Amino acid sequence: MRPRYLTKSRFKLALECPTKIYYDGKPEYANQKIEDPFLLALADGGFQVGELAKHYFPGGHEIVTKDYNDALNQTNELLKQDMVIIYEAAVRFENLFIRTDILIKNKDHIELVEVKAKSFDGAGEQDFLNKNGSISSSWQPYLYDVAFQKYVVECAFPDYSIFAYLMMADKKAICPTNGLNQKFRFVKDENGRKNIVVSQALSEEDLANPILIKVSVDKCCDQIYRERFVNDSFVEYVNRLADHYLRDQKIAISPSANCANCEYKATEQEREAGLRSGFHECWKESLKWTDDDFKESTVLDIWNSRKKNKFILEGRIKLSQIFEDDISPKSDNKPGLSSSERQWLQVQKAKSKDTTYWIDSENLQQEMNSWVYPLHFIDFETAMVAIPFNKGRHPYEGIAFQFSHHVVHKDGRIEHRGQYLNAKPGVFPNYDFVRNLKYELGQDQGNIFRYAAHENTYLNTIYHQLIENVDSIPDKEELCQFIRTITQSVKSGVEQWEGPRKMIDMCELVKRYYYDPAMKGSNSIKQVLPAILNNSRRLQEKYIQPIYGADDGIPSSNYKNWKWIEINAGRVVDPYKLLPKMFQDISEKDFELLCDSDELRDGGAALTAYARMQFEEMSDYERSEIQKALLKYCELDTLAMVMIYEGWHDLINQK
Repeated sequence: MRPRYLTKSRFKLALECPTKIYYDGKPEYANQKIEDPFLLALADGGFQVGELAKHYFPGGHEIVTKDYNDALNQTNELLKQDMVIIYEAAVRFENLFIRTDILIKNKDHIELVEVKAKSFDGAGEQDFLNKNGSISSSWQPYLYDVAFQKYVVECAFPDYSIFAYLMMADKKAICPTNGLNQKFRFVKDENGRKNIVVSQALSEEDLANPILIKVSVDKCCDQIYRERFVNDSFVEYVNRLADHYLRDQKIAISPSANCANCEYKATEQEREAGLRSGFHECWKESLKWTDDDFKESTVLDIWNSRKKNKFILEGRIKLSQIFEDDISPKSDNKPGLSSSERQWLQVQKAKSKDTTYWIDSENLQQEMNSWVYPLHFIDFETAMVAIPFNKGRHPYEGIAFQFSHHVVHKDGRIEHRGQYLNAKPGVFPNYDFVRNLKYELGQDQGNIFRYAAHENTYLNTIYHQLIENVDSIPDKEELCQFIRTITQSVKSGVEQWEGPRKMIDMCELVKRYYYDPAMKGSNSIKQVLPAILNNSRRLQEKYIQPIYGADDGIPSSNYKNWKWIEINAGRVVDPYKLLPKMFQDISEKDFELLCDSDELRDGGAALTAYARMQFEEMSDYERSEIQKALLKYCELDTLAMVMIYEGWHDLINQK
């Protein structure tokens, strides 16, 4: 049996909720986190950043073994040297165990360097703090991680001076060479395991101007050691976690709003298959609930509410216990629902067990009457690469590698007019992306639709990349003018504008004019689309026919005679579930999580597919199949927007 040590990953998990370390690693409990850590580290650049960091500390010894005792023995043997650098050093104190990214021993001094695939644009330790001197919530997970490691090393080596650092991608740094990104590749060994291989062509010039920054965090660690963890000091809290984990004893805490994101919440299908649900067990133990209690909506479901913890502390957890005064719905004097009015509508429908949709036909129709045809629906797929593709670029600059474009004409005709995909390894695609988008949208003055802020944000990013680029770009001003025409400047920008043809946000239209209890408080397009399809008989009758990509049907770039509607148990099957898997070498569960994941920087399977095509060695056939899948997924994203538009027309006419 493996020793039951409190590791740094379990300590980080306990910071989210100490009960979670009881469920961690137990196969009998459902877990909604992506199982394959390779997918997450690949998508956010974690592997590449980790490997690059080692080259800034050359000459080190890597501890490869995963066995606790072997790793400890190898580390301790190396530490007998006066000066040594160790990658993945193993350190243990009592029931605490860590593997450090980089450990540097210089006589009686030890430096602990934790490498993170995160961007940093500050100058030093003070940039981790709020104005009042407290640690910023966005930096807490990283700093608590380092503080735990430093504590273990100090306890294990009390006669040494210990110094702790975070090492991250420096957003102000400039990549010194072309092709640095592509010198960190993944290959499969004979057992199918993926390993990173660093090119022998990695040069002194590549490393001359570091794009990673090493920041001291000793003061932050000292501050954390002085904090209270509920009723415990830092040391008491760590010891309590370690003791409970050693004895495999659950630490019970009261429910909170954080429970909404619990990964140990089994689905109904998983519970029927025999998997246990940590979330349900916690709430049953704390609230004395039965299975029937979970059938009711709870305050966790309320959209955009900051009062969830207040309601839970008051013992009012079911929406049936929430009243109008609790929400205080107020108009914001704009058409449609304000945020508080939308919240109260959600509570009302839950209290009355009303499962019907709500639509503001009058105001939505008025909005739609103002639109200029043809209507353009666009969706972008993007990435933020830790190690830049090109000389002169910064870490984690936004990259737009794909778009899809649907058009709806005044007479109701629909076509998938165009698309763009550039996933060629090592290519910075942004300017070519905008050129193609300009061609697609520049044929008329019809309204343009996006879903949420993503597209506007990325076009702003590319605009500033163009402005700051010192290289000769003959059409720079044309591209910038096009971007200004269809976007609104971000609030933080020095230059402010609002384009005459700025994109219309369909997500905002949903929030204002449409609500369905089936969306469970979410306004994600992947929740809105099935709700619309289940309410619109016209859409069901239309798309159950194989008209999409048919010669006499809706023109499509990637589908042929496709049916988007399947009915199962009286409900429309989510169209996204009808698509083929983008990868054949990952589990069905991980793929479903990838398709709707908040764990990834920009979320989703497309980001992971792009990262794989950039950094994995693969055959031309594999690359071609992934590209085909990417094109199909992105095309469905813009078709989903069209279907929502069509559905609204149908629902308005039903009223």
